Amino acid sequence: MAVDSSIMTVVTVLYLIVILLLAYIGYCKTKKAEDYMVAGRRINPLVLALSYGATFISTSAIVGFGGTAAYLGMGLLWLTVLNIGIGILIAFVVFGKKTREIGHRLNAVTFPDLLGKCYNSSFLRDASAVIIMIGMPLYTAAILIGGARFIETTLNMSYNTALIGFAVIVAAYVIIGGLIAVMYTDALQGSLMAIGMTILLVLTYVKLGGISAAHESLSMLSGNVSEGLRAAGHTGWISMPTMGSSIWYTLVTTIVLGVGIGVLAQPQLIVRFMTVKSDRSLNRAVLVGGPFILLMTGVAFTVGALTNVYFYNSTGEMSLAAAGGNIDSIIPTYINSAMPDIFIVIFMLVLLSAAMSTLSSLFHTMGTAVGHDLLNRGGDTKNSLMKSQMATVIMIVASVLVAYVLPGGIIARATAMFMGLCASALLPSFVMALYSKRPSKLAAKASLVTGAAIWFAWTAFVHVKEAEPLGISQAIFGKSALLEFPWVVVDPLVLALPLSTLVLVGIWIIEKRTPATQASEDVAVPALALEEEI
Repeated sequence: MAVDSSIMTVVTVLYLIVILLLAYIGYCKTKKAEDYMVAGRRINPLVLALSYGATFISTSAIVGFGGTAAYLGMGLLWLTVLNIGIGILIAFVVFGKKTREIGHRLNAVTFPDLLGKCYNSSFLRDASAVIIMIGMPLYTAAILIGGARFIETTLNMSYNTALIGFAVIVAAYVIIGGLIAVMYTDALQGSLMAIGMTILLVLTYVKLGGISAAHESLSMLSGNVSEGLRAAGHTGWISMPTMGSSIWYTLVTTIVLGVGIGVLAQPQLIVRFMTVKSDRSLNRAVLVGGPFILLMTGVAFTVGALTNVYFYNSTGEMSLAAAGGNIDSIIPTYINSAMPDIFIVIFMLVLLSAAMSTLSSLFHTMGTAVGHDLLNRGGDTKNSLMKSQMATVIMIVASVLVAYVLPGGIIARATAMFMGLCASALLPSFVMALYSKRPSKLAAKASLVTGAAIWFAWTAFVHVKEAEPLGISQAIFGKSALLEFPWVVVDPLVLALPLSTLVLVGIWIIEKRTPATQASEDVAVPALALEEEI
């Protein structure tokens, strides 16, 4: 179904004008480096909630994981449960309040800056910034691909033009307006996403004859699972895969646990807790953030699975085949095939909003990590602004280059990879920084190095989804993965996070039993103790 290009153009231009207007307001309010880094620590709780949710939910969730739900089924809804329970309730109530409190007290302006000041350690600041610099372009590139693919399909534009134009527009307001501009535009984009996804759910059920009829039809399609998928554990689109099968391991360890736990250590999300004035603001934000995440992920995963009913009824093929074998093309193909013209325009804005909100946050996080934490060495924020802006440009270019070399169907996997890396390397030391009265600098260093090293080793030599295309194991040992099933389908996080946690706890216990004179140089200046000094 073709959409009138003039309508699409007018709507897109109006949308961009509003976005740039909000970005200009953010620019006008950005008077100093602290405004650029943490939005002046005075963001409204509603803006925080929508910004957090819009940053969390990107084209990765809608296009990447929506397509994955079309392939694997509604078992992905367990990720929605973790997203709300961990990504909202625990993140805001448990971690958010301590992060805000300590971040304000120590005047931290980035996640690496927070970690470095909690432990009084330049190593932890630099190491966490390097993880962001190396790992985040992969996630950023995946978001770029998701947005560019839909623009390519919907506007009949070349992929290269869509990709570069997309990056340039987002870069413009991030570089100029900083986090205030990012969060203001996020709030609008999050609102559009909520409206669009609600309409998508309603139209999908109407298209398929109602809720009961749609789910009954999906259940009846279980007999259409291919022999290859059935052998791998696929049991249909309304049930979990066979426990212990390769698909089960992928769904549970990589998608549900990798993303569900990984959200707690996402630098671009953590910094938002330092943008509000009080715990009361965080409490208010939960009331908006929880329903927002439920709506966004629940609709994406449900509609993704139900696309199989539509494509089977209309083409006789399942979703993946109808989309040419590319998981990332399933949702765009469904929207353009099944939805009315006016909704295609609306959904284009939804995907633009989802991609731009997450991209802007990732661009900002990479730029400040490299500019403030690495180039400015965490020094006076007055000297960080220009360095952060220059670093943002460099990291944007790097992300676009990565997007050109990534294979198809990579969006969901790249997201899970980055979140798994952050959880494995950063989560244990982050938790200790927030809650230990005597955080151990040595334990935090060892935990970060252990988590990152094991994650990288498992990714390169064992987890076949990454090890095979990387080719490192093949080049060195003559085989794509060093271990056999089930290890080749177990996500790196499952091993790396427990071991990095054990290392941290073990060293911390040993130091507690060591005389203070011997351990003093490895114990950080306690963040909690600073309150008494101040």
